[in-house]
Amino acid sequence: MKEFWRFVKFALFSASAGIIELGAFALLNELTGWSYWPCYLIALLLSILWNFTLNRKFTFRSVANVPVAMLKVLGFYAVFVPVTTLLGDFLADTLHWNEYLVTGINMGLNFITEYLFQRYVVYGNSIDTRKS
Repeated sequence: MKEFWRFVKFALFSASAGIIELGAFALLNELTGWSYWPCYLIALLLSILWNFTLNRKFTFRSVANVPVAMLKVLGFYAVFVPVTTLLGDFLADTLHWNEYLVTGINMGLNFITEYLFQRYVVYGNSIDTRKS
């Protein structure tokens, strides 16, 4: 049951990060005239910082070494960001898919893979080590 509530918290914080990502993406996409990838990349980076901070403190309640945890998350995003940026750019700018649909697909992939990575790789051995 505890794992279920951990997932619910992660989902809620991810939703707040999603609002930040979609808001930033929409502003950049509509106001700058830039192609898909810089708008997506900046918005994604903002949501990553937000999500990492909240999930470390409230979802996984971890006292894990912050620089080590951040390096692990950086390793995850070193793969995730280029793949989704290139794929998203191809879908949006080459195949002319709707930019918001592509961003939504990327956000769904991010939600699923990031939860699994953070739960089992970043915080696996240090969950609930932070005292209230």
